[in-house]
Amino acid sequence: MVSERDVEHIAGLADIGLIKEELDDFTVQFNRILDYFDILDTVEGDCGYEQDRYNVLREDVIRPSLLQEEALKNAGETEDGFFKAPKVM
Repeated sequence: MVSERDVEHIAGLADIGLIKEELDDFTVQFNRILDYFDILDTVEGDCGYEQDRYNVLREDVIRPSLLQEEALKNAGETEDGFFKAPKVM
């Protein structure tokens, strides 16, 4: 069983802001979801048939590409021969 404290911790990890009024509802919903997983754990995994797996993607075709200078020609900023992007963190 998941407690309200667990839900607060998970919300913090997921960077989801929960207000106190929502905490009870989310705890109930979270426990219901886990109850469904318990039900699914009781289902037999062998369905009696096997599906063949195959690749539906096309084969790779090697073609000439742009030269590095051509690819970087319209770049806003470059560094050491590569595109330079702003830091995210």
